[in-house]
Amino acid sequence: MVINRLDGINPLQDKQAAQRSQNKYSVRDTADSINLSDEARELAEAYYASQVAKETPDVRADKIAEIKEKIKDPSYINSAVIDTVANRIMDAYGI
Repeated sequence: MVINRLDGINPLQDKQAAQRSQNKYSVRDTADSINLSDEARELAEAYYASQVAKETPDVRADKIAEIKEKIKDPSYINSAVIDTVANRIMDAYGI
């Protein structure tokens, strides 16, 4: 006696395979999106600032040349200039 199989072992197998093939080629209706935490944004800003600081030269040659020319002028150094510079230094150090 020979028994031939009429259906698969799992009767839902064909239906599941058809659904998988449809899902494989379907297009998503939603777009990809990304959400960044506030901490990640702050870290990104800090990284950007550090990169800008690395690329910026430490010495501004044009300002140094300008200041040297001003110092050569004897009328430049007076009490008003000294007071202004002293106040700026104190402000920079929080004094």
